[in-house]
Amino acid sequence: MTASEEAAAGREGIAYLFPGQGSQAVGMGVDLCRASAVARVTLQEADDALGAPLSRLCAEGPADELTDTVNAQPALLAVSVAAWRVAGQRLGRLPEPEAVAGHSMGEYSALVAAQSLSYPDGLRLVRTRGRLMKDAGDLRPGRMAAVLGMDRQALATLCREVTAATGQVVQIANDNHPSQQVISGSVLGVEEASRLAPERGARRVMPLAVSIAAHSPLMADARPALEAAIDKADVRDPVVPVIGNTCASPLIRAEDVRRELGAQLEGGVRWRASMQALLEMGVTTFVEFGSGTVLSGIMRKIDRRARCFALRTLADIDAWGEWLQERQRLA
Repeated sequence: MTASEEAAAGREGIAYLFPGQGSQAVGMGVDLCRASAVARVTLQEADDALGAPLSRLCAEGPADELTDTVNAQPALLAVSVAAWRVAGQRLGRLPEPEAVAGHSMGEYSALVAAQSLSYPDGLRLVRTRGRLMKDAGDLRPGRMAAVLGMDRQALATLCREVTAATGQVVQIANDNHPSQQVISGSVLGVEEASRLAPERGARRVMPLAVSIAAHSPLMADARPALEAAIDKADVRDPVVPVIGNTCASPLIRAEDVRRELGAQLEGGVRWRASMQALLEMGVTTFVEFGSGTVLSGIMRKIDRRARCFALRTLADIDAWGEWLQERQRLA
């Protein structure tokens, strides 16, 4: 029976979600490492793979060093994989998901969970990705801003108009949920779009504390080297579908994964459409692994009926396990 047929039959599916940059926080993973040898080993593997004290940085900071994109990306992946592994060990076996998805850099975490990338390869790739993005930002500085309460199509039109009128790059980088998009581009392009957005219906525009234009053409300088690194990695067919950021549809072959990872560096993250795709597959329960609760919050704004769990601590994992047992008892 296909996923769509199971959905039609009333099956309640599960999807696993993995957060991206912005969810990092000093202290992330500490509870898991105190309570679980599996988590400690997972963080130590990250230290060994990268030759850097990533586990100390997660636990103690400083915040500005953890926030540096070169560190934040592998740190988030490590903590997500730690939560994933601890949940599997604690519960005996994780329920088979309909699909997995990760927001921006979190897509690499999702690919590790789907066995398309090994954990060490995932760590090395996101470390390389972070360094290349930082270097591209130094060459072509940019900005990002969250636009609240504006229709997506109206914002896309505004971005095109600003680019045509000024020659400055600006586009939607993240379409997160109906009332939040993030724009990205050159300093002047984002400033002009931010100035005009309230006149076109935006409730609020919030500049983000970043100096790079992620998911925009300003990342073009980083793409060849990243794609070369991806080509060298052992990318395999995912064992479960991975919903791609740029296509908002399942990636099921290794070549699709390689293409997606290159494209998402410059292309927008279609998160709302990705979550809609999961809903159409019959997913009713969304489980977020790692730091923060950003994706759970977004999902509730996409569909208030969605059941969301954010697994950051051992207590979170146990609470989800109890819910799974109760669901099985009632089935």
